Amino acid sequence: MSINILSTGSFVPPLSLTNDELCQRIDIDSSDEWIIQRVGVKERRISESLFNWEMGTKAAEHALEQAGLSASDIDFIVCATVSSEDSSPCTAAMIQRALGAQCPAMDLHAACSGFIYSLETCAALLKMGYKKILLVASERLSRIVDWSDRNTCVIFGDGAAALVLEEGDNYLASVLHSFGGDEVIKIPNFEGDRTFFTRDTPAPYIYMNGQETFKFAVGRMQKDIREVLSRANVREEDVSWVIPHQANIRIIDAARRRLHIDPDRYVTNIDRFGNTSAASIPLALDELNRSGKLKRGDILVFCAFGGGLSSGASLLRW
Repeated sequence: MSINILSTGSFVPPLSLTNDELCQRIDIDSSDEWIIQRVGVKERRISESLFNWEMGTKAAEHALEQAGLSASDIDFIVCATVSSEDSSPCTAAMIQRALGAQCPAMDLHAACSGFIYSLETCAALLKMGYKKILLVASERLSRIVDWSDRNTCVIFGDGAAALVLEEGDNYLASVLHSFGGDEVIKIPNFEGDRTFFTRDTPAPYIYMNGQETFKFAVGRMQKDIREVLSRANVREEDVSWVIPHQANIRIIDAARRRLHIDPDRYVTNIDRFGNTSAASIPLALDELNRSGKLKRGDILVFCAFGGGLSSGASLLRW
């Protein structure tokens, strides 16, 4: 399969809100202890002024710098996001202009599974002949959170990450799944002119049925990891690192207990950044990469789950 990761980059906004600061700032009935026990988040980053595309641009610049490339070297830009400020132009196009790139650019919307879906899309683009692809995942979820709902507003944070990809043989296998429905997770669009509407339109904020989301996520995480390993004939014991979507530490722990992968091989940063949707996996990957812990030949598993409902997993060799 056609992917080699040349470099990684990330960006998070400077404003960091601890649980206590968040509860005081928006006056919700919650506490640091409750949030940590329920979700595993201790603090999150919030973008007060930077647009989604601006965060994505900064992450992309870091990835280009690590690869030793300029924007003119990029042949295609794909951006995974669910929180663009505008329906059009797309976030990828805004990043393209900011970087000064001259190439096609498009967004991919698959909610928290967007990064996994985008990797598969980039693999196809590389097979078609594109040489260097910039994959960005950027989320400004603070703009679509209902800050009066303590069950959701404490979970999410803002951030962006990027990869520079080229053709290679390190993309070992992938699985993608979709289970259409809006009963568990839903983010309505702005209602616009309701002249021709005959029913009430819900507020354009994240809605999530916590219990159903938990059950779906735990089940899909273990099934997708086993499926992607089976496709490549890789044993669970041979996995070097698992980088899961940072949705909830209890989801990660529950799935971890059902798999035979060393618990120390799971990468988590939800305690510091919260759930950054499509950006969470590449953000954790960039941290791992820049820590020096990754070694050539390491086997990596990415897995995600979220709105759609959707899920997926990717298996790569570093």
